[in-house]
Amino acid sequence: MLLDLVVVVLMACGLLLFLATTVGLLRFPDFYTRVHAAGKGDTLSTVLMLGGLILYLLRDFNGETALTAVKLSLIVFFVFIASPTATHAIIDAGYESGVPYWTKRKSGDRDDYDGPERRRQDRQI
Repeated sequence: MLLDLVVVVLMACGLLLFLATTVGLLRFPDFYTRVHAAGKGDTLSTVLMLGGLILYLLRDFNGETALTAVKLSLIVFFVFIASPTATHAIIDAGYESGVPYWTKRKSGDRDDYDGPERRRQDRQI
């Protein structure tokens, strides 16, 4: 009973982090912050979801479920290593190719904000 509750909490936290990652991808202003949200959110939410699945499998412990749990643990390990590495490589490639980053407007600049067009103007300054 308590193990089921832990599994549900881990899966729900993983699902909420996937949702937060999606919101970050939609709301953040530039390439670098979006990739940061995707990298951090996907890594942690995948680890939480697979951790909950591993605990669920080990509820009825036998050789078959133990082997499946070991395989899932290896997937968690590889995701934990590969996802931040890939995120770093993508950000580094973006930086090297000159993808502009978001800068905050100066406090004296108070004209109306008109979305992406304004951001383009900010980058050109």
